[in-house]
Amino acid sequence: MNSLFKMLTLGLTALALSIATYSSANPAEDAIEARQGYYQVVKHNMGSLAAMAKGEAPYDAKKAATYAKNLEMLTQLNNESMWIAGTSNKDMPGKTRALPEIWSTYPAIAEKSDAWKKATAKLAVSAGKGLDALRADIRGVGQSCKGCHDEFRAKDF
Repeated sequence: MNSLFKMLTLGLTALALSIATYSSANPAEDAIEARQGYYQVVKHNMGSLAAMAKGEAPYDAKKAATYAKNLEMLTQLNNESMWIAGTSNKDMPGKTRALPEIWSTYPAIAEKSDAWKKATAKLAVSAGKGLDALRADIRGVGQSCKGCHDEFRAKDF
């Protein structure tokens, strides 16, 4: 097993265990912190891939495949507990940019999630097969992220 994959797996396991054993007086704040942590891991992997695709970092097939597989693995997590009612930017000003529409337009948000999962799965297959393949499929992941951000994320806290 790849050492980066092991580190990610161990990190996510530690995160899950700490969340599971941590009892806070404010479950809404815990949910927001958990999802922000989750998206930091997404950002780390996607940022590394984007840097390669843009030529800001050298293309490395092994690393590209690992980062893309990490993203795909993240799409498999059930993160419902991170999206509890009462955790929008209107409910928790200054804590999150999640718009209330996330909770009132469930079919639309589920479609966005499915698009992200499909694009990420496609990237996981191609990212290690050359820079052109990475560049072709990373666009789909970026577009799926943008689709959700445009409709369901405030620009500011």
